[in-house]
Parts: sequence; structure tokens; C-alpha cells
Amino acid sequence: MERRFFNLKMDVYVKGRWYLADPAEPDGREIEDFWRFRQGKPVELDRRLRVPISRPGASLDIEFAGAGATPILSERAASVFRSLAPGDIQLFPVDVEGDSRPYFLLNVARQICCVDEAASEEVQVRTAEEFEDRVGEYRSVIGLKIDKSKVGDARVFRTWGWSLPIIVDEEIKDALEANGILGGKFEEV
Repeated sequence: MERRFFNLKMDVYVKGRWYLADPAEPDGREIEDFWRFRQGKPVELDRRLRVPISRPGASLDIEFAGAGATPILSERAASVFRSLAPGDIQLFPVDVEGDSRPYFLLNVARQICCVDEAASEEVQVRTAEEFEDRVGEYRSVIGLKIDKSKVGDARVFRTWGWSLPIIVDEEIKDALEANGILGGKFEEV
């Protein structure tokens, strides 16, 4: 049976949900480069970050915090990733302001060049005129589809050249849904 993969996205339709701001330094200062958590590479983090709430509401198990869309997970959601994809991810404990429960910043530490340009609805590629150092990466991908033959044994990864999506395999999707995780939705890729 062929493996299936899904883009883990924010479920904005959860009524009364909270929204989290960009993770910050423990003293509240802005993180120098929070985009590093979207690169699909391991990162080093030697301190516990703070996550402010930008709009109060019901807490979620999966939230994509701030402009960097940094995934923040509850312990329930983190345990699924920890048990099913330990080699693909890093989990960093964070403090969510006003909530004493454990939360984790999810860093997807794998990146795979697997965007299927022909099968995706619309793909726009960056040129030298736009970003000389990012030629060949994607400016936009609509209706993302991946070439599954390039995925190998990965369970969770980001796509090379289009780092916004977090791709999870069907077993992780099913485990998150079976645990009643709130805040994420899935779109097959």
C-alpha cells in the first residue's frame, strides 16, 4: 500500500480559539531569527523561550504562533511526534504566558526536495531578478503535491524551496486525530 502524506495546517475554524504571538526570549525581547524554525534543519536552542498570547481564548494542542508560523504543541500533541518521529523533529519546552501546562516548540529537522511541480495546481519559481540567493526556490505553491518516491523513511518533514508546509505521514495524522488534538487540520499532498 502506498504511503499517504498530509500538510499539517492551522485550523482557524475552532471557535473561541487563542492566537499566540511570535516566540520571544525569556526576557521578552524578540528572537533574532525565528525563521530558522522553518528551515527544516536541526537548530540549537540553549534557553527556554516565552510565547505571548496575542488573542486570548481556548488553548489548542497545535497552534502556529506569530508571523513565523512557529508550531507550538501541547504535551498530548508533542507525545505523538516524540513517539512516532523522533529522528525527524526537535521539541523545545516553552512557556506560554498565563498557562502553566507544558508546551513545546516543534522544529521539523528534515527537509526533502520533493515538490511535484507537474502534479501541483500552480507553482511559481523564484528567479535571479527577485532573490539572487534563492533562485529555484518557490515563490508560491498552490495545491501542493509531493513526489512520494523521494520521501524515503521520513515521517515529518518540510519541503525544500517551499518551507511553510509541515508534511506528516498518515500514521501521525491518524494518531493526532485519535487523540482528539485541537488546532490542526490536514490536507493530502
